[in-house]
Amino acid sequence: MTVQRFVEGFPLWLLLGAAAALAHPPLLAWFLELGLVTPGLAVIMLGMGLTLEADDFARVLRRPGPALVGLALQYGIMPAAGLAAAELWELPRAYAAGVILVCCCPGGTASNVVAYLARADVPLSVSMTALSTLIAPIATPLLATWLIGDRVEVDPWGLVRDTLGVVLLPVAAGAALRRYAPRLTARLLPWAPPAATLTIVLIVAAILGVNRDRLIEAGLVLLAAACTAHAIGFALGYAGGLVTRSRRAARTISIEVGMQNSGLGVVLARANFADPLVAVPCALSSIFHSLIGSALAAVWSRRPVPDERTDAAPALQR
Repeated sequence: MTVQRFVEGFPLWLLLGAAAALAHPPLLAWFLELGLVTPGLAVIMLGMGLTLEADDFARVLRRPGPALVGLALQYGIMPAAGLAAAELWELPRAYAAGVILVCCCPGGTASNVVAYLARADVPLSVSMTALSTLIAPIATPLLATWLIGDRVEVDPWGLVRDTLGVVLLPVAAGAALRRYAPRLTARLLPWAPPAATLTIVLIVAAILGVNRDRLIEAGLVLLAAACTAHAIGFALGYAGGLVTRSRRAARTISIEVGMQNSGLGVVLARANFADPLVAVPCALSSIFHSLIGSALAAVWSRRPVPDERTDAAPALQR
């Protein structure tokens, strides 16, 4: 199996990892028990930093409209979708906080893979992921603290600190490596996507396995709420993206808005919320947004749009 095929199989690996963890929790609990969740996310963010170069941001400056529309929808629609889903399904306080928290997170690296599979605008996807990640240290703590309110005990300054630590610093380190150590970057870059894929699977599986009994108790209501939040994000992301007058951009924005950095949600939940159950919806989020995104990719890849270009593969592979 090639590295590219391994990355493209992300939804399958995620489902297999979750199933294995729920069937036998000790199988993957070690990832959590050894404290590898936060370092693992930092590795993912470092890999994202390795992919960033001046051309990404120059492209945004030349045509900022789609990226700015997507960014506004990312931090507008998704937090509201999380709040709406929590209220609609009347989730218990901890689970409601978890759904809202993950919906306040930036786009995840998996969205870039799904955008590639959907034959969408991968450079736009990469730029949106980078921009939402850079804004996350401010946007995520502010939105999460405001919308969660007094549902559960939360450390707002801890959210800021940890978002900076596990997002901004690793991304900056990766970008610095690309700028000042190009040979090392060239050797590391091909392994960044599979490392991100494997790490997310381990994070999600470990959280689900450790909380299996409580997840079973929560039942279909929690599953429905997580699915609802992401379905709203994908749908309204596409609708809002149509203001760009490009269906290809709208598809890309839909994917970016609907898919969050669930790993960041897990890390922030475990570090800054008194109730450990807040992390469970963040882990579930990864499964639902990957399944919905993959389903859309399967449909859209067979229905190319008139403004389609062929720059997707190089942007993903570099």
